Amino acid sequence: MDEFDIVVIGGGSGGSAVAGRLAKAGKSVCLLEAGGRNDGFRVTIPGMLAFSNDKINYRFETVPQKGLNGRTGYQPRGKGLGGSSAINAMVYIRGHRWDYDNWESLGCTGWGYDDVLPYFKRAETNERGADAYHGDEGPLFVSDQKFSNPGSRAFVEAATQLQLPHNTDFNGEKQAGFGLYQVTQKDGERWSAARAYVEPLRGSKNLDVRIGVTVQKLETEDGRVTGVTYSVGKRSRTVKARGGVVLSAGAFNSPQILMLSGIGPAEHLKEHGIDVVLDKQAVGSDLQDHLDYVSSWESPSRELLGDSLQGTLRMAKGLIEHRRHRTGPWTSPYAEAGGFWTVMPDAPAPDVQWHFVPAMLEDHGRTKVKGHGFSLHACVLRPESRGTVRLGSRDAADAPVIDPNFLGDERDLATLREGVRLSHRIVESPALQAYSPKDRYPIDLADDTQLDELIRSRADTVYHPVGTCRMGAGEDDVVDPTLKVRGVEGLWVADASVMPRLVSGNTNAPSIMIGERCADFVKDALAG
Repeated sequence: MDEFDIVVIGGGSGGSAVAGRLAKAGKSVCLLEAGGRNDGFRVTIPGMLAFSNDKINYRFETVPQKGLNGRTGYQPRGKGLGGSSAINAMVYIRGHRWDYDNWESLGCTGWGYDDVLPYFKRAETNERGADAYHGDEGPLFVSDQKFSNPGSRAFVEAATQLQLPHNTDFNGEKQAGFGLYQVTQKDGERWSAARAYVEPLRGSKNLDVRIGVTVQKLETEDGRVTGVTYSVGKRSRTVKARGGVVLSAGAFNSPQILMLSGIGPAEHLKEHGIDVVLDKQAVGSDLQDHLDYVSSWESPSRELLGDSLQGTLRMAKGLIEHRRHRTGPWTSPYAEAGGFWTVMPDAPAPDVQWHFVPAMLEDHGRTKVKGHGFSLHACVLRPESRGTVRLGSRDAADAPVIDPNFLGDERDLATLREGVRLSHRIVESPALQAYSPKDRYPIDLADDTQLDELIRSRADTVYHPVGTCRMGAGEDDVVDPTLKVRGVEGLWVADASVMPRLVSGNTNAPSIMIGERCADFVKDALAG
């Protein structure tokens, strides 16, 4: 039986960082990943994110959402090395200072902004160089966009015409304002967490990467996690962990694996015939996600991306350019510009985030829309609604049951309502009116009833689920502030599931930071 110092489950944003850092520190690490290497052109070409398939995307769905008129939501999650950093829009956002200071106030000692900032800096090589907020020696490359669409730049100008400030660094001193996003790219290619932390160690004797595996359960003896049983096809294997196991399978799969291993809500586990190792009610609870509404406009302008002969020819020519020079429109993250602003009077920090896309989006881009235009996402940054992740069956290959409970709290609807209204005010500014935009879903925006119905009929996730293995100081929390699972030995969780509250922004960079921190916690535990 194979034995390692540490077994890491999941090669996503957090898992790649944990595995890479521990292996580099001299620990023997086995990294288990359900998908493949994710080193093909569908991953490395940024613009190919619009064409992800089942090999690199779990394509989960939610249960019908009462708050969304009974609709079933879409939940894309990355499959393979890099996890969701291999299929996301590459937007590099850390969240607001207040988020992390709030975590600390909730009992997550050592997770205030001043505590986490050094880890963000350590992870990063920002092409702008190092300063008080950024690093230039880390494995994760962060770049400015060099080929942004004119429509995206017009959006930023439109916001300034509305007297909203221009922000050139959302991860600097202030988050509020509007501008172009920085992206996790290097030389015109996607720079996933796996490219940052795992691929440089390919061939290293300290890192054994096993892809295409399905984790069945954690092995526990006398209250200690000692290894992991996984399957490849019909064959089952167990790998031993001398020092322990780090679970980094994401906000949906981490609680699923814990529950399959007998760690979770006891009654739920018994319903599925699973022996209870540890009754932990918070496993799979506290699911939080960014609910997002996409306003959409049609335009006669061919500067914007779109489905037309001219648009198709331009993208075909651009693909050749990218293959030759790594430049041009295929470097686009699509969500090229955006911003943060406060719309509710009692918010401690910006409460809505915008993503501007120079194309018309429908159903997460899965439905083709003829013609050209642009879309403007508005999402509720700190939702009050809470949902759950539960087992669908005892089969580890089956998808978990996901219920974000979107708009379960009316406060989220009130915030999103004002965010959508500000979206339309920005578009009414001269810089975007120059594109002669035509609203694809016209209503009386001043009428709460009409706007609420539009939101309930079209809103969905913007892909940031967290909280299902929450961190905290109480015995009822899943992990303590060193990310160690409470109630068992030799087990840590390092992904977005540990966030006690959703951060005010995209979750990839914070998940990598969590992985960086977990590597240090594990090293300290093994040294002790």
